[in-house]
Amino acid sequence: MILPSPFTAAAAVALAVAPAAAQTPASLADAIRAGQVGERYDGYMGIAASASPQVRRQVSAINLQRRSLYFQLAATRHVNAQVVGIATGCQLISQLSAGQAYMLGDGAWHHLAAGQAPPSPDYCR
Repeated sequence: MILPSPFTAAAAVALAVAPAAAQTPASLADAIRAGQVGERYDGYMGIAASASPQVRRQVSAINLQRRSLYFQLAATRHVNAQVVGIATGCQLISQLSAGQAYMLGDGAWHHLAAGQAPPSPDYCR
């Protein structure tokens, strides 16, 4: 999927909810660093491995906020909210650090290895 021009990588940064580890409670930040929680290709966070109920609630709360933002931005850009989410997902995945989990369109969880560049799927270009 090729994203419409309003959703280039630079625009996705402006749209994105801050990367989850930037302003989160310690338990969620720890889960992100441990690779238990990660970014999904569709702009939402997901549970990549066993996580506490508290972390699951925090992920759900972040996803609700993102969903609301995606629908608001989609309405102003006259596009589908899914397009906004995918553009944001591309940007968030591009900012991953070693050990962090991510899910691409294949639906499988992966972990970024040390020294590995974050993936850049075709639909992000």
